[in-house]
Amino acid sequence: MEKLLFQGHGSLRLTTDTAVVYIDPYAGEGYNLPADLILVTHGHGDHNKTDLPAKKPGCVIITHEDAVAVRGNEIDYKSFDCCGLRISAVPAYNKNHSRESSVGYIVDTGRLRLYFAGDTSKTAEMAFLSTYNIDYAFLPIDGIYNMDAAEAAECVPLTGAKYAVPIHMTPGKLFDRAAAERFAAPNRLIIEAGEERVL
Repeated sequence: MEKLLFQGHGSLRLTTDTAVVYIDPYAGEGYNLPADLILVTHGHGDHNKTDLPAKKPGCVIITHEDAVAVRGNEIDYKSFDCCGLRISAVPAYNKNHSRESSVGYIVDTGRLRLYFAGDTSKTAEMAFLSTYNIDYAFLPIDGIYNMDAAEAAECVPLTGAKYAVPIHMTPGKLFDRAAAERFAAPNRLIIEAGEERVL
């Protein structure tokens, strides 16, 4: 059984039968469960406080630097098998985040596939995400450092996700209900900061 805690801003905790995973640790509470795996989408300070979660011996930390290989003008996105999960790095970029220094992650638990977009705007590569059969997509909507709510809603059919969850809503806030409501995807699922859901 998978559980997802939205800690706030862009920080999430995923608990599965095999692992405790923190994605972009920085904000909110709920860092008490020792981590098996920490995923960092990029190097900005509001996404990579890897010293926050408690860690199990042998905890694996995968950052954007681990997840991409730059060869000239080409970028290869890596996949990892870890803690009973399959983690696939995918493109994430916009005017504030370069292709070389940012990624999103698709986490396959064996039962569910979750897309953690990281900091991004709509990209051409999102057209291929539907091949992953994504169950949940977690998309930024702040409209300052990333796409706004309207653009994020345009990304949802590209991902093919069954549920779309707005995150990274307003700088300085863990959660912003008004911003979340502006995210008009028909399969929208709003999760408040500090709320944990069984997926």
